Amino acid sequence: MAALETDNEFTIGVEEEFQIVDPATRDLKPHIEQMMAQTQVLVGDRVKPEMMQSIVETTTDVCRTIAEARNEVMTLRRTVIDTAQKSGLRIVAAGTHPFSHWQNQLITANDRYKILEEDLQDVVRSILIFGLHVHVSIPDNDRRIEIMNEARYFLPHILALSTSSPFWQGRFTGLKSYRTVVWQQFPRTGIPPTFNSWAEYNGFVETLVKTNCIDNGKKIWWDMRSHPFYPTLEFRIADMPVTADETLCLAALFQAIVYKLYRLRDQNLGFRVYNRALIQENKWRAARYGIDGKLVDFGKGIEVPMRELALELLEFVDDVVDELNSRDAVNYVHTILAQGTGADRELQVYRQTGDLNAVVDWLIEETERGVPSAADLGLGETLAAD
Repeated sequence: MAALETDNEFTIGVEEEFQIVDPATRDLKPHIEQMMAQTQVLVGDRVKPEMMQSIVETTTDVCRTIAEARNEVMTLRRTVIDTAQKSGLRIVAAGTHPFSHWQNQLITANDRYKILEEDLQDVVRSILIFGLHVHVSIPDNDRRIEIMNEARYFLPHILALSTSSPFWQGRFTGLKSYRTVVWQQFPRTGIPPTFNSWAEYNGFVETLVKTNCIDNGKKIWWDMRSHPFYPTLEFRIADMPVTADETLCLAALFQAIVYKLYRLRDQNLGFRVYNRALIQENKWRAARYGIDGKLVDFGKGIEVPMRELALELLEFVDDVVDELNSRDAVNYVHTILAQGTGADRELQVYRQTGDLNAVVDWLIEETERGVPSAADLGLGETLAAD
């Protein structure tokens, strides 16, 4: 396998947000504090709390390859699945819960969340949503901003492939990603604007801090951002994928997009930077229709089926995926197109049963699909221990 043609390793980190569910009621269950007490011994701080006590977040270590990320993602999924089962609970991966209400949730006892609640009130209390965040390292500050400007174009494509939130508080919303709509209530969200340099971007952040809009850059919640504390480009557009294979596919796509754009710039080619408002149009289409809709090719000025654009994206990164050793993960796009996204499959279950409880039951099973057992991961004795 050829070595990467740059000193930058394009390392990745994957963050997944899961639902803690009572299998009897199928409703969300506040249980994060008890889970944290158990998982700390198993995987340290790679399992974390989130805003609601019914959410558990996992964060991988820094991974040099998708193969490393696969081992981390599978290990962490298995850890939270088995830990929840010890308490008679289950884990669900999806962008929203089919029927739980945010008004019934308990806020996690954490100073950061208390400050957010005081600042944003019901806006933050109602964010009962679950997403996938992927970090890709780009150590050079200016290059990171340049690639952020260019990679924005692909955000709607990834959103369409990730859609898994068609239900909200007991209703079929008519959208494939209602999580996208809920998240828009937050300030400083959406497609990021363009910046001419790192200095301009840094000056923007400093202005917000100086004027007491934010206390640090972590309160900029765009769909993609230059992380304020790590030299990474953080992709935040995706719904929480149902299966681990979908997560790894999207992570591999993010890494490949970044590396392809990086390599183009090394060849003085670059990629066209599109108007933020135009990209927002495609984002809406992706949230509404998922892979069954059309996005706009603004270069050609025509609508193109998202399924065709997904294949074009694979062609775009084709010459870098072998260098990244991620071809198998990236090619899982074909499976998503054939089987449907999480949202498509949730809706299929609902149309067959007319029962949102059945959707939750299916999500519980699907969340575990493809995840090796604790014994196969070499975790058997650890997870079995009290």
